[in-house]
Order: sequence, then C-alpha cells, then structure tokens
Amino acid sequence: MSAADEFDDRIRQMRAKAREMEVEAEQATDPQERQRLKDKARRLKQQSDRESSAGIDPM
Repeated sequence: MSAADEFDDRIRQMRAKAREMEVEAEQATDPQERQRLKDKARRLKQQSDRESSAGIDPM
C-alpha cells in the first residue's frame, strides 16, 4: 500500500468514525452525552476535511 493509499484510508476512517459518533449522539438519552458526541464528531470531521484539503498526512 502506497503512502497516498494509507493517507486516503486514514481520512476515510476518520470520516466513518465521525458518522458513527453522530449516530451514537442521536441515540443518546443523556443531553450532555449527546452534545459531547456531536461536538467530537464535528471536530473529527473538520480535522479530516482540513487534512484532506491540505494533503497533510494525519499520522
């Protein structure tokens, strides 16, 4: 696997994890937990977007 493939895979993993957290947030019954998960998902998505657009290796 090339470095570019590894980079792309890492970005995909980050975005998938963000989506998982969004689903968990929707299912959370505790408002504080829901907000924590939403915030964490948003930060992870933003990080993946920045790294993807800048071509920065997240490792």
